[in-house]
Amino acid sequence: MARVVGVDIPDNKLLSVSLTYIYGIGPDIAQKIIGTMSLNPAIRVHQLTQDDIARLNSLIQANYIVEGDLRRQVQNNIKRLVGIHCYRGMRHRAGLPVRGQRTRTNARTRKGPRKTVAGKKAAPKQ
Repeated sequence: MARVVGVDIPDNKLLSVSLTYIYGIGPDIAQKIIGTMSLNPAIRVHQLTQDDIARLNSLIQANYIVEGDLRRQVQNNIKRLVGIHCYRGMRHRAGLPVRGQRTRTNARTRKGPRKTVAGKKAAPKQ
C-alpha cells in the first residue's frame, strides 16, 4: 500500500478512487489532482513511482486541507457554534438534526435508537 499524507491507500484500485480514501478528498478533487499532475486517469496506485508519490504528497499538502487539520477545523467550527449559543449550536448540543430536517418521524441517526415511553391506561367505562 502506498502512503499518501499519512494514509495507506489501496494499491489495486484506480488512483482517483484510492485518493478518495483520504479525508477531505472526494471524486472531483481527486480528478483535479490527477489532471494537475498530468497523470493517466486509468493508472492504478501500484504503477506509480516513488517520485510520483512524493509529488502527490507535496501537491496535496501544499494546496488542500486534509485529514487531521480538516477534522480539527470542523470540530472547531462546531465548538464555536455551540459556544455562541446560536440555533445550529443548540441543535448540535442536543444531538438533533441541524439543517432543518423533520424530527417527528425519521432523524434516527441523530436522535439514536427509540426510547419507548409507557402509554397511559384507558379510563374504565361506566
